[in-house]
Amino acid sequence: MMKNYLDMGGYGAYVWPSYGLTAFVLLVLLVVSIRSLNSTAATYKRLQAELGLGKEKMQKTEPSNSNET
Repeated sequence: MMKNYLDMGGYGAYVWPSYGLTAFVLLVLLVVSIRSLNSTAATYKRLQAELGLGKEKMQKTEPSNSNET
């Protein structure tokens, strides 16, 4: 019974490696995306520190909602 399922009508030799390759590519994409996110966050924090913008200063420099015409 299980052999019939794994064989998939004679196409198991193509189907299972395709699933494996897809899972591998998705895992690599996840790792690359997380590394990129961490790198971008580190760059953002570094730039904030270089500009001297802490949370307090950033809130003061945000544009207000007043109507300036």
